[in-house]
Amino acid sequence: MAKSADAFRTISEVAEWLEVPAHVLRFWESKFTQVKPVKRAGGRRYYRPADMRLLGGIKLLLHDEGMTIKGVQKVLREEGVQHVAALS
Repeated sequence: MAKSADAFRTISEVAEWLEVPAHVLRFWESKFTQVKPVKRAGGRRYYRPADMRLLGGIKLLLHDEGMTIKGVQKVLREEGVQHVAALS
C-alpha cells in the first residue's frame, strides 16, 4: 500500500526519491537551516512534503544548475523558500 501524498517520509525514502545518498541530505540540513525534518525518538528524521519540495529545489539548483552551496543559500535568502520549493 502506497503512502498518501501528505505522509511523512524517512530519510531513506527521500534519498531514494532524490537519487542522492542519505548522508547528502544530512549535510544539506547542516548547510540549509530552512530544511527542518521532524526528529523523533532516537534521532530518526521524518520529512514533511514541504521539506521534500524544498530539497528537490535545492538538488535542482546544486546538481542541475551547477550552483554552489553559497549561491543556493543566497537564492533562499533573497527569493525565499517557496521560490526554491516551486522549482522541484
